[in-house]
Amino acid sequence: MKCSKVLSLLGIAMRGRNLVSGEFQTLEAIKTGAAMLVLVAEDASDNTKKLFHDKCSFYEVPVVDYGTKEELGRAIGKDFRSSVAVCEPGLADAVLKQLDRK
Repeated sequence: MKCSKVLSLLGIAMRGRNLVSGEFQTLEAIKTGAAMLVLVAEDASDNTKKLFHDKCSFYEVPVVDYGTKEELGRAIGKDFRSSVAVCEPGLADAVLKQLDRK
């Protein structure tokens, strides 16, 4: 199990409607500038990781490989999720601070 603070922050973001999940919604958030931080599951396919890392690099959005599909999904009350995007700057900063503490 990964750092519970990061996962609980994702849950807070989801309940506050400041998080999108799934490939299509996450890509749309990146392209429109809504995404402040993208998390990609460590067990996602290589193609999925490359897609998000390339898109985030182009649109200058921070991206981190974190957790498993199951952990990301469970944190936000959904099934398996390969990617999530935090769309609120304060929550994105809080998640990044927790990731830096690891």
